[in-house]
Amino acid sequence: MATITSLGTGSGLELESLVTKLMAAESVALTTLQTKQSSYETKISAMGSLRSVLASLQTAAKSMSTDPLQKATDKFASYTAAVTDTKIASATASTGAVAGKYSLEVTALAESQRLTSSSFGSSATSITASGGSITLDLGTLSAGTYTADSSRSYTLNLAAGATLADLRDAINDSDAGVTATIINGTSGAQLVLSGAEGTNNVMRLSSSDITGFNFNPETAGTQDWSEDQPAVDAAFKLNGISATSHSNTVTGALDGVTLELTATNIGSPTTLKITEDLSTNVTKALQSFVSAYNSASSAMTALGAYNPDTKVIGNLQGNSTLRYAMGQIRQTVFGTTSDNASSQYQTLSNIGVTINSSGQLSIDTTKLNAAIKADPSTVSNLVTKVGDSFDTTVENLIGTTGSVTIATSGLTKTVSDLENRQEKLQDRLDAIEKRYRSQFGALDTLISSLSSTGDFLTSFISSLSSNK
Repeated sequence: MATITSLGTGSGLELESLVTKLMAAESVALTTLQTKQSSYETKISAMGSLRSVLASLQTAAKSMSTDPLQKATDKFASYTAAVTDTKIASATASTGAVAGKYSLEVTALAESQRLTSSSFGSSATSITASGGSITLDLGTLSAGTYTADSSRSYTLNLAAGATLADLRDAINDSDAGVTATIINGTSGAQLVLSGAEGTNNVMRLSSSDITGFNFNPETAGTQDWSEDQPAVDAAFKLNGISATSHSNTVTGALDGVTLELTATNIGSPTTLKITEDLSTNVTKALQSFVSAYNSASSAMTALGAYNPDTKVIGNLQGNSTLRYAMGQIRQTVFGTTSDNASSQYQTLSNIGVTINSSGQLSIDTTKLNAAIKADPSTVSNLVTKVGDSFDTTVENLIGTTGSVTIATSGLTKTVSDLENRQEKLQDRLDAIEKRYRSQFGALDTLISSLSSTGDFLTSFISSLSSNK
């Protein structure tokens, strides 16, 4: 409000105080609306906290759910693989593996092809006077027939006067997967090429304008390159069944299992053991869920609490939406079943999950592990169904049409309505204050005028008395 600096009679302060008191009385309704708005905004914030803890619970629940067409046991299963004789091979297992024991006999290790060039005076010896190109192909040699892979053909362009070292660098820079090195021996410098393991990585070199570097894997006898080591595939037997691999890293022979072959054991098979573990991942998923559930339960309890000693009231104390949410998650936690009527593991309480008087969950891992061992399929299905049920329950609370979402929208609309009412009321109060000040200003002017007249009359009467 503007301050009245003077009303002409020395009564400005009194009139200002009067206006202030009158406006305080007029503003009671506005103060009531402001207090009510603050209360609703507090509830909106509390609803946001409720939504947050429920969203965390939903995330934990989703981590227990299966993907479409995925078996519950596949969801939680983890596998380990071990080879008894670690000198022969090592193994790893992943999803898709099947628990069991297998005999493993390695009869041959995969080898990479190795070619050695003729001898040259040194690595700086020129191999072409006019320049040209050499084609390096990679392909498969099977029963003496070479099939080049069109996607792995590399042209090595060499300038006039290019040296043996230039050819080495061109091969290494081609990204063909072939390693080129120069060995300086008693006969001079020789270029050595090493490819990747297996008969699908056989090299062929050909050139029409640079001599001394042609090699055809189909041709027997002396060539420009000598083949010191032919490409060889790994060969092994699993449970007596023969198999081969282009690489010593074997995938696909057993679903979900990778073998790293390191030595042969012809006639002396070793054992490959694949072990399945459900306990670790089921326990981990349940522990994450229980932690999220307990956090949500504690937060909701605090939001709806009332402490009779401190008189502190939770921001959603008595709120029907909060009570409904609490009831829904408590009902879901032990109301979800495995749907296997023949099993004793129907609910979470049957596999070691309990709830105390404060609404907090805990896990008896001994009981849980015993249940998994006794009936892994049912326990896995139960855990995934709990995840699905909680995902649905929480979505019905905080989703687009969920009760928490609807309640929050209602509170937000109420706050907006209160703001509009306050704006209109403030406009009316401003008009009232303006009217008061106008009226009091006119009254002050009148009082000043009457005071002047009174002074004049007093002075006049006094003069008449003195003339008698």
